Amino acid sequence: MGMKTAISIPDPVFLAAERHARRTRTSRSRLYADALREYLLRHAPDEVADAMDRVVDQLDGPTTDPFVRRASAAVFARTEW
Repeated sequence: MGMKTAISIPDPVFLAAERHARRTRTSRSRLYADALREYLLRHAPDEVADAMDRVVDQLDGPTTDPFVRRASAAVFARTEW
């Protein structure tokens, strides 16, 4: 279960969401939760980057090869999130 909430959305958006939910056999709650989750991930990239930085900090140690670190940073910089 989760938090229940009431929202107002334009009729065309509601109708499109209803069609999509029926077509994909997904509940309205699941559809809206998934959509909001994706929106937050796209619009809060700093939070994702911060979480990844925390993981890297835990893994990073004195045995990490400097070349691997530089190569990883270069790949990471070119990756679209």
